[in-house]
Amino acid sequence: MWRGKCHGFAPSLCSALMWSMEDSPFNLFGDPDEFRARMEELSEQMQSSQRVAWADNAIKLAVEMTVASIARLDLSGSPDEQAMQVRDAIRVLFPESVTLVREAREGLS
Repeated sequence: MWRGKCHGFAPSLCSALMWSMEDSPFNLFGDPDEFRARMEELSEQMQSSQRVAWADNAIKLAVEMTVASIARLDLSGSPDEQAMQVRDAIRVLFPESVTLVREAREGLS
């Protein structure tokens, strides 16, 4: 255990610091390899969270795009003509939405 002076620290804080330092006054975080491993784990968790957030945003965008496009349809004519207009809109919209969702799913794997 390191037996240095407290130099202005409160006695309880000083004793806690000295107790936590095993062989070196610079060993405040324990084993450096364990600290590095925990930091790497934290980094991986953050990257995973970012991937999930990106996927959520992409799927949300695909849904919003679909809803906005359907809301903008100005259907007119006979039922057959209206059905044709809806099919034309879906032909344009669907591939874009599918691409967003596919990329979101790939980002999660």
